[in-house]
This record gives sequence, C-alpha cells and structure tokens, in this order.
Amino acid sequence: HPVLLSGKQNKKNENLNWIQVIENMNPLQISEGLIRGSDSEDRRHRVRPGIRGELGNILLLLFLYVLQGIPLGLAGSIPLILQGKSVSYKEQAFFSFVFWPFSLKLLWAPLVDALYFSQFGRRKSWLVPTQYLLGLFMLYLSMSVNSMLQSEGGPKIVTLTGVFFMLAFLAATQDIAVDGWALTMLSRENVGYASTCNSVGQTAGYFLGNVLFLALESADFCNKYLRIEPKDTGIVTLSDFLFFWGVVFLISTTLVAIMKRENDHGRGKGRVQQEETQGVMETYKLLFSIIKMPTVFTFCSLLLTAKMGFSAADAVTGLKLVEAGVPKEQLALLAVPMVPLQILLPVIISKYTAGPRPLDVFYKAFPFRLLIGLEYALLVWWTPSVKQEGGFPVYYYAIVLLSYALHQVALYSMYVACMAFHAKVSDPLIGGTYMTLLNTVTNLGGNWPSTVALWMVDPLTSKECQGAVGQSCGSPAEAGLCVKEGGACVTTLDGYYVESVVCVVIGLAWWVWLGKKMRRLQEQSPAAWRCRVNQ
Repeated sequence: HPVLLSGKQNKKNENLNWIQVIENMNPLQISEGLIRGSDSEDRRHRVRPGIRGELGNILLLLFLYVLQGIPLGLAGSIPLILQGKSVSYKEQAFFSFVFWPFSLKLLWAPLVDALYFSQFGRRKSWLVPTQYLLGLFMLYLSMSVNSMLQSEGGPKIVTLTGVFFMLAFLAATQDIAVDGWALTMLSRENVGYASTCNSVGQTAGYFLGNVLFLALESADFCNKYLRIEPKDTGIVTLSDFLFFWGVVFLISTTLVAIMKRENDHGRGKGRVQQEETQGVMETYKLLFSIIKMPTVFTFCSLLLTAKMGFSAADAVTGLKLVEAGVPKEQLALLAVPMVPLQILLPVIISKYTAGPRPLDVFYKAFPFRLLIGLEYALLVWWTPSVKQEGGFPVYYYAIVLLSYALHQVALYSMYVACMAFHAKVSDPLIGGTYMTLLNTVTNLGGNWPSTVALWMVDPLTSKECQGAVGQSCGSPAEAGLCVKEGGACVTTLDGYYVESVVCVVIGLAWWVWLGKKMRRLQEQSPAAWRCRVNQ
C-alpha cells in the first residue's frame, strides 16, 4: 500500500499558537528530504540528468504540497484571531478538533489507496474532487467568514469548527493521494525527492496561509512596514485571502485534471479493483495485529500519555501572550528565524540517537522540556509589566525567541529519538504500515492533551466582582450582572498558572515511573516487535 509506505509523522495536527505555528512549518521533514537527497546524489551520480527530465513532475508535486499547506496555515491562524475577540478557552478547545484529521488519516488512507476510477486515474480520482471541494469551501468561507467571526453573540465557534474541520479533512485526504501519486509520478531513481517536495511545499504553503496572512492582515504591521499613509485595515482581509486561494484551487485543479495523465494505466480494470479492495481489509487486519502485540500496545499507551506534562505550555502559552497584548503577527513572524535551527537540530541530534538505545535521549530531554514549561508560565506572568505605549521592546522579543529556541532543542531531542526508535523496532516486512501506525499514535498523544488543556483553563480560573456588592463572576451571566451593577470582574487566579504547575507535576510523575518503563522497552528482543499476522 504505497500511501502507507511514507511512514512520515505529519505535524500539521500540532496547533493553536505561536509555538505550534513554528512547529507546523515542519522543517524536520525538510532536513529528512535534504539528507535523503544528498545521500542519493552520493550513491547515484546518474540522478542529475533524470532530475532535469522530470523537473515538470517535481514542480507539480511541489505546487500540490503548497496548496495543501494553505488551508492548514489558515486554520492555524484562526485561534489567534479568535483570541483577539475574547472567546473562552472552552471554545478554543472545541476549535482545536480542527487539527485532528491529520492524526487520524490512517483510518481512511487504505480506502483512498484502493478505491478509484481507473480510466480517470488512481490518484486523480481522489485529488481532483478533494481539491475542488477545498476551493469551493474557501469560496463559501470568503463570503461568510466575516459573519461567523463578527456575529452579535460572538464568533460562531461550532460553524467555524465544522467548516475548518472539513478543510483539514480534505487537505489530509489530498495528502494521501499526492503521497501515493509521487511514487508513480517520479522515476525510481528520483522518488526520494518526493520527501523534499512534501516538506518544502507544505512548509511554504503553511507559511503563506499563516505567517504571511497574519502579517498582511494586520493594520499595525502594514502601517509600520509597508505603507506610507496609515489605514485602519491590513492590505488583505481574511475574505480576500480565502477568495484568492479558492480561485487558485479551482483553476489549478481543472488544469491538472485536463492536462496531467497518470503513469500507471496499463492493467485491467476489474482485476485491479478486486485485488486492491481485498488489500484494504488486509491492511486493517494488519494494523489490528500490530496493535495487539504486547510490546506495541505498551509502547502506544506510553506515547498517548507522554505529552500530558507539556500540554499547558504547548497549547495555551501563545494564546495567553496574545491576551496579554503581544501582536499575533509578531508571534507568527518569530517562525522565520527559527527555520535554520529546526533544520540543523535533527541532523545534530540524529548522531546521538543512531545507536541501540535512542530512547535514552528522549528520557534525558524530558525533564528539561518540563522546566521550560514553567519558564513559559513566568514569561506570560512577566509580559504585562514589559508592555510600553508603542508595544514591546526588542529585548522582550529576544527573550521570547531564546525561550523558544531552548524549547526546540528539548522538543526535537524527544522527537528525533522517538522517530529513531520507531524505525529501529518496525518490522521490515511491513515497515511502512508499522511506522505510520506509531507516528499516528504519537500525533494523537499530542492532540488530546492540548484539547483538554485548553478546555480546563476556564474552570481552573478564579474571578471576583469588584465594585458591586453581592455580585460574583462564576458564569458569563453572573459576570454580566456584575458589570450592570457598575462592577468589574477581576481575575484573582489564572487557570493557566494552575495548569502549568499541575502539568509539570504530572509530567514528573510520568518521567519517574513510566519513563523508565519506556527505556526498558529498548531491551526487548527484535522478535518481540515482529508481527505474526497469521497467528
């Protein structure tokens, strides 16, 4: 099943704030692609003329991955926009489900791989309709997103979540189709460049849909850096941006449907369909067989719980900084200087994870990442006192950037160690499916704690009504009464700080008891990880 053979961990599910904005740009895949590319050049000097001959295919793949990154980048910018409209953290938690489809795409990947119209093309059967739907959804959003964000009772979170969830679902489906098409579009000598197209394209698309959009949408940023005469709005609006890319999706998809033929036409229709449909069931049985294995089940349980201690820092910090007055476009632009570091880190860390015990690096980096979570809480607490009339001083952003760089060292140490262990234990006979399953579980292990962390901020926050006797601020209705009586709701204890401490305690408990259990999994024999499908 070619779709499952990529075995890549897609980080588009990581979400919600400046921390994930930068992680979502996925430079780890860039470094993987560059490493693979350089390796293949060293081994096969004949590749160069082949690349020239396939330049059109490579550029098409790159463009398709750029398109995929656009809706994901836009979805990543919405929480920052919502934070400026004072939505509750429970509503932010609800919107965070938008980022789940990329973690769950393994559930329908075998279907995308197997069911198709052979006359139209195996990959185009899914690529063309999903991209048309993406374009139509964007056009619909361009006409309705302002009313969703600016309705009288506040933003329509349920509607926004539903529409952007569909965008993410369609982008994940498009990713499956393009990954599979890359294997037949490029020749065998050059198929390794599909990884580079994937990482560079997704990164560029995410950058366009998130960082560039937030900068051009900001009136302050445009007035300060791009205009001579100041105006009340940015150069582009969300509606304009959605309309432009909706049109690009529709036109480019039409051109691909008409002008690009697939390479794998020659086999009989009925026979292919029957074989592939049986293959779908075999793939699902194989996944179930892998999960049932005791070592894999234990490892998956640990992966699903390992990131609980980081959830407050990763999911809430950026939103709290925006709440404290830090411009969202400035936070998004911090992504740019981080890219070189994120490309170099995996290359450096892989030297330490290449041995027989890669999870030792994971275990050692774990407490440092927990401590950085506490440092983030201190950063949020310190932010209001640094704010000046013209914004924040340069040294503040330098400290934020340094904090994030330290966070990246710990995060990538854990991430690269985990990927190295996945590659080490995966059964070589079914390596693609095995790796993809472990990567999916790793992604889910980051999704659910982030959603829970966002959900719990409001319940853990304490507020009191000052200036109105006998009133409280326990609910939105009570807060409204407090304001009517001439009072004001003042936060006495921010749930984010409670959550930050609780998460670190939970993380330390996991590290002391379960972290050692994860390290001991390295001592299991290779046979303990070998899948026996027929037993």
